[in-house]
Amino acid sequence: MAVTAAGKNLPAYDQTTLLLMQPRGFCAGVIRAIEIVELALQKLGRPVYVRKEIVHNRHVVEDLAARGAVFVESLNEVPAGAVVIFSAHGVPPSVRKEASERGLRVIDATCPLVTKVHLEVIRYARENYTIVLIGHRSHDEIIGTLGEAPNAIRTISSVEEVDSLEVRDPQRVAYLTQTTLSIDDTADIVTKLKQRFPVIQGPPAQDICYATENRQAAVKLVARQADAILVVGAENSSNSNRLVEVARRGGTDAYLITCADDIEPRWLEGRRQLGITAGASTPDFLVEQVVDRLKGWGFTSVREVVLTHEDVRFALPPELTTRKTTRGE
Repeated sequence: MAVTAAGKNLPAYDQTTLLLMQPRGFCAGVIRAIEIVELALQKLGRPVYVRKEIVHNRHVVEDLAARGAVFVESLNEVPAGAVVIFSAHGVPPSVRKEASERGLRVIDATCPLVTKVHLEVIRYARENYTIVLIGHRSHDEIIGTLGEAPNAIRTISSVEEVDSLEVRDPQRVAYLTQTTLSIDDTADIVTKLKQRFPVIQGPPAQDICYATENRQAAVKLVARQADAILVVGAENSSNSNRLVEVARRGGTDAYLITCADDIEPRWLEGRRQLGITAGASTPDFLVEQVVDRLKGWGFTSVREVVLTHEDVRFALPPELTTRKTTRGE
């Protein structure tokens, strides 16, 4: 049974119920990235090299590796002339330059919504703005974005850092964000930025992606009645970690798990309604395994809570959709 819950309070459910959130799991950017690796293996054959994790999920990476993808941390590990795929998180221009100099055949799996942020950085940098980039400094997406204009960018991740910002001209400041941040935390930072820099510019449309926003909204909705929420996702997945934070910020216990084996039985003691969701790079089979495990522990009623339906689709790179895809061309 599915319950359309957008804008409404959830009905009172029976005891020991799993509230399975929708949307959850793969977003359009992740689907595209995985399809790119699969198509490259199919059309070009093994090996196909992938710089960094194609998406932040170990199960996805291991599955693609078993099919012939070779994951590397650096382009130094890729033989000259080989095919290399850039991950969904994007890369700095220096990596593209290195690939070109080494004669590597690049297939770009950068999420189009991340590319949007890169283009915004380039535009603001050309117009001599100081760019305040809100995000997590060690995240692959931020590293790639920062590389577009390192001298113009100031990276922050909290409200407290706003006061210590140093800019060239307070009249020419712009802010951009990582695509997988907490909506609420980012709004607080932006509010503080506007207080300090009243004429600060921002993106025409928010940089936090639709999938991140939808999954956080679903967590807020279900958290009204759930005793606790389990988020299925990788430890290095930014959007998965933010889902945990959103639930806890609303006063609901929440736990990040990579798979069913991570569930601690003590988390379930006294729980009657348990919310389940998954980060945007989590395959659905992992969610299914979690649901099956919890059914075995007494959560026999499963109800889907549908916030919205996602139908976003991103085009594949032309080099994988044209007929001539041999290595020698």
